[in-house]
Amino acid sequence: MNISDDMRLSGPPVRRLIKSSPSNDHPRGGIRNRRGCWLVAVEDEEVAEEEGLETIFILGNIPFVEYHCVFGILQNFHWSFWNPFGILGISLLFAVMKVNPSSCLCPVLLCLCFLERGYEASHHGQARVISRSHNATNSHNQTKDGETEVHHRPKRGWIWNQFFVLEEHFGPDAQYVGKLHSNSDKGDGSVRYILSGEGAGSIFIINEVTGDIHATKSLDREKKSHYVLHAQAIDINTNKPLEPESEFIIKVQDINDNAPKFPDGPFVTSVPEMSEVGTSVFQVTATDADDPTYGNSARVVYSVLHGQPYFSVDPKSGIIRTALADMDREAREHYSVVIQAKDMAGQVGGLSGSTTVNITLTDVNDNPPKFPQKNYQVFVPESAQVGKPVGKIKANDEDIGINAEIKYSILNPEGAGMFSISTDKDTREGVITLRKPLNYEKKKQYSLHISAENTHLDPRFTYLGSFKDDATLKITVGDVDEPPVFSMDYYIMEVYENTKVGTEVGAVTARDPDSKNSPVRYFIERREDKEVYFDIESISGVIRTTQLLDREDTPWHNITVMATEE
Repeated sequence: MNISDDMRLSGPPVRRLIKSSPSNDHPRGGIRNRRGCWLVAVEDEEVAEEEGLETIFILGNIPFVEYHCVFGILQNFHWSFWNPFGILGISLLFAVMKVNPSSCLCPVLLCLCFLERGYEASHHGQARVISRSHNATNSHNQTKDGETEVHHRPKRGWIWNQFFVLEEHFGPDAQYVGKLHSNSDKGDGSVRYILSGEGAGSIFIINEVTGDIHATKSLDREKKSHYVLHAQAIDINTNKPLEPESEFIIKVQDINDNAPKFPDGPFVTSVPEMSEVGTSVFQVTATDADDPTYGNSARVVYSVLHGQPYFSVDPKSGIIRTALADMDREAREHYSVVIQAKDMAGQVGGLSGSTTVNITLTDVNDNPPKFPQKNYQVFVPESAQVGKPVGKIKANDEDIGINAEIKYSILNPEGAGMFSISTDKDTREGVITLRKPLNYEKKKQYSLHISAENTHLDPRFTYLGSFKDDATLKITVGDVDEPPVFSMDYYIMEVYENTKVGTEVGAVTARDPDSKNSPVRYFIERREDKEVYFDIESISGVIRTTQLLDREDTPWHNITVMATEE
């Protein structure tokens, strides 16, 4: 690749005007090429030789050398030099490059040519390529040491092979892209430039005489990031190519026209209550359709718009963390945290998007069971059946799920001997059941010492104290009006047949078991289908005959005597 003879550098030596990057100061100033090497301008080759540097190429009689090659910074190279918003490297380079009006070359073209030359030269470590002559394919110069320098002229004479055009251009005029120029073009109008490939003629048009390329439409990098085109220089007189067709690329330069987005939001997540400050909760990730390799258009910074002081977000990773200690689910369970993602590294003017993260505090066992009161009473009739529930008691636990499960126990032996207690899994109540029969006349009251204890303890919260509570339940046995009780379960009596009516057969005895000891009255249960042979005195219980008895007719008589309290 040759550079036109019309291209000149004027003014002080380049090394005195092109300053180095503030973070990579170099003693002579300069810029880095694609290999990560400093391209340093020197006043003459003797200066380079004094420092042991090798001249890579000469631009406008100014020798350039490579110095301090640091590989792996290609991304930084592109960002630094092709940012159209005034990055230092390209701005200062424009300041020292003055263009001859007759050359029809733009400063950007010269800049790219300079960089491409440096890149190509850096890939020929053994050859010293110094393009001084454009009239010969190869020439030889003698160095001070007698060595012969071989000067190679590339086959093509295109000024560059890559253009850049800003996206979203809405100006009244077509956007200037760059210029194609062949070394065979003497400026006499005998060369015609032809453009073909992607977008040629529709998006990109070329001035066939000057080689100037313009973009006629507004481009969107997010839809198409580059266009591959082909250029041809034709001799107007012979209509034959002056040199082989050359391929080049027009890259669409990104601008910050896309705000960050959270494609999957809003989000739902949870974190245990009482978590330590800095506990990771959730990670959000925003996407930005802008070019991540260029500038800060796609460099996103996260911040909390709503949800402080409870939660924070890492500005780079988007990881949400707890920011407040001892957040209690029982005090507040749900939080809506709004996270903002802002591009341009969060700078003023950056675009932003937001999403909501709904965070729920999950329960841990940090609350013991508590009885609402310390003393309870229940009335149980003495007639209560063994094995049946006779009462309930409940301790409250502010936790939920397994953290609120409770086991009840009767602590005192007397109470545990007469009663048992179990847990109703649905209501978490302690259900008291009778184990033995009650007798009001023997014991009128029982006192039960009951404990309630969590079944699933969390060792992290044992410092809060014992996770159980005690209460006293007094059971009062109720007196029941019980029926009279006969002295015997059944009686057998004998009487002679044909005895006179009114003969005493025998007597029954019953008593009132209650403390009142009420008088008892007796009567015989009658059946309409049977004759009445006996009668009973209601107060004494003496049974007498009411008819003559015939043993041959009825040897046995069964009668039912009833006793009742007066």
